[in-house]
Amino acid sequence: MKQRHHTPEQVIRKLAEGEKLLGEGKSLDEVTRHLEITESTWHRWRNQYGGMKADDAKKLKELERENVRLKRIVADQALDIDMLKELNRGNF
Repeated sequence: MKQRHHTPEQVIRKLAEGEKLLGEGKSLDEVTRHLEITESTWHRWRNQYGGMKADDAKKLKELERENVRLKRIVADQALDIDMLKELNRGNF
């Protein structure tokens, strides 16, 4: 089966649709089959995106990307500092 990557907005839309179907009395198996996802994906999405709106999820993804970028910058700076310390000791 081809793996799909859903945007946060798509995930929230599918969660809302799934909750609606569950409210209508459908089983979780029927809902996940209708949404074309696995049951484990459903539970993971509910834990991660449950109760969020599309804007919140979009903002969360942007913050996660920025966090990765900032961590990379800090790691580069730590390497630069370490290199300068070695140069200062004369161990080059």
